[in-house]
Amino acid sequence: MTNPGEHTAALHDEPSQDPATFWENRYRESDRAWSGRANAALEREAAGLAPGTALDLGSGEGGDALWLAQNGWSVTAVDISPTALARGQAAAEGAGLAERIRWIAADLATWQPDGPFDLVTAHFLQSPVELPREVILRRAAATVAPGGVLLVVGHAQFPPWSKHKPDGVPLPTADDVLASLELLAEHWEIVTKAAVEREAIGPDGHVATLVDSVLTLRRTHSI
Repeated sequence: MTNPGEHTAALHDEPSQDPATFWENRYRESDRAWSGRANAALEREAAGLAPGTALDLGSGEGGDALWLAQNGWSVTAVDISPTALARGQAAAEGAGLAERIRWIAADLATWQPDGPFDLVTAHFLQSPVELPREVILRRAAATVAPGGVLLVVGHAQFPPWSKHKPDGVPLPTADDVLASLELLAEHWEIVTKAAVEREAIGPDGHVATLVDSVLTLRRTHSI
């Protein structure tokens, strides 16, 4: 589900549809859904981290997983779409990174991570079909190792080219995400909690300024 800026945000104007079918059809619509590059927030927030084990939630076609593997991480990449994962796996094999990435086809709504992980990352884990995002993120946060990092990035504003219409419910801010995680404050350190602007190229080729909500937390104690 992840992509550097082109992923449509969590909205509520899609008809009820099985998430696995929706996302598999979405990826089959074209040879490639996303750019293949890593998300800018991941490159920025993880640049200074010592490589270890990483969990990429909603990995899509693997742009983030590939970047992490290229930078020394052992990655578990999870997505609901087998087509997206097959593309990521092919790219990893072509780049000589196959042994550094484990690809798992699973519905994050029910999948149980097997941590601990030194980095758990979720970029644009927002969906126009049913997705228990808060449950998924709480479950993933519990797998972060002491000293490890949780990075959650989402749309703070709707991209101008989004086909979906706002329904009056604002997109979650970094503060909202932090509150929804229900973490013990004494066990976590806030590294980044901000709305961050970046430039992205839309489907029509025009450049727009997008705003992401970025939350980076470091676990300071075990549970």
